[in-house]
Amino acid sequence: MRIIGYRTLTTVQDWGRPVGDANGVYADGVVRVPIVVVETDAGISGVGLGPCVEIENVFAAIEGEDPRSVTALYDTMLRRTFKAGHAGAVFGTIGAIDTALWDIKAQAAGEPLWRLLGGRDRRVPAYASGLDIALDDDELVAVYGAYAELGVRAAKIKGGLDVEHDAHRLALVRDVLGGARRAGRPSLMLDVNETWTRKQAVRYVSELERTLDLTWIEEPVRRWDAEGHAAVGRGIRASVATGENLTGLEQHRALIAAGAVDVVQTAAVWGITHFLRVAALAHAHDLPVSPIGTTPAGLLHAATSVPNHLVSELQDLHPPVGVSVDVRVEDGAYVLGDGPGLGVRVDEEAVALASHLLPDPLAGGAHIRPERAGRRLHAVDTG
Repeated sequence: MRIIGYRTLTTVQDWGRPVGDANGVYADGVVRVPIVVVETDAGISGVGLGPCVEIENVFAAIEGEDPRSVTALYDTMLRRTFKAGHAGAVFGTIGAIDTALWDIKAQAAGEPLWRLLGGRDRRVPAYASGLDIALDDDELVAVYGAYAELGVRAAKIKGGLDVEHDAHRLALVRDVLGGARRAGRPSLMLDVNETWTRKQAVRYVSELERTLDLTWIEEPVRRWDAEGHAAVGRGIRASVATGENLTGLEQHRALIAAGAVDVVQTAAVWGITHFLRVAALAHAHDLPVSPIGTTPAGLLHAATSVPNHLVSELQDLHPPVGVSVDVRVEDGAYVLGDGPGLGVRVDEEAVALASHLLPDPLAGGAHIRPERAGRRLHAVDTG
């Protein structure tokens, strides 16, 4: 079997409501989702969701190779792009292709990827994550009520701009997930997407912890600030979760060595091989891992095979337009299917018909850091 080509598509995740975080909001809830399809001469194609930046150069590293040599091909792609491959979108392109290759490998073996990777249990614990910073109280309750109906007992809200507002919203979500018929206290997390300085983080979380039990605070300071994350961790009770935006094993190593992270995260867009390597590094330091991202099918399969998986992020309850995924959510967990590969299928006609929905890639949203992030004296108006 040989790799003979690829094609790229772009669809949308249509949340049907505003979504965003402390950095910005997509007011119409429509977000671009790039897709890579890798083709083989055996008629098997694999699907990866992620960027397509410099894909011609990245693909040149694997063209003509056997896709089943996936971990070796991952390193080949990194070597091909070694001056840019450990940064941002190029690393994401490698991750998308890597995911597609794992999909091909499992399809060729006639097994679901979770089984091929050595997983035993197809159930992957989940927590709710509504990208909810723009929602009012009623909308917030409705969104997390839908997660609660699926048995989800943990949730992460977006915040970091107004401590009183965040405390109020966390309490609302706690009450929704911990309704009268549900035993035990739900787990609550807050994600501030790198919006604070070190001192701001300690002051803010300490205030929340006067009335709330936070499981973790996510990305309290800049992603590369190992000393800062360690300082925050020493000053609060909650765990510190970070790592989703780190593009390379060596970037995780610095935070782990500094004792700066309690829950090690990786993003679905960076690929399966990256996740497996980060999980092994974290396991060597007795740390749990937690994948994040929309439609994180690849990392869900991989999570079944590592001993230190904690919980995986559950964002939108619907896949991107034109994409189907062989997975369901019940009793607070993802349940992976039995079909060969990732179980991700793309209806290219449906994707093409949705092209008019594609937002301008240069438009505002959560991907643009505000000018005064980390330099605010007062709470931001969240009304």
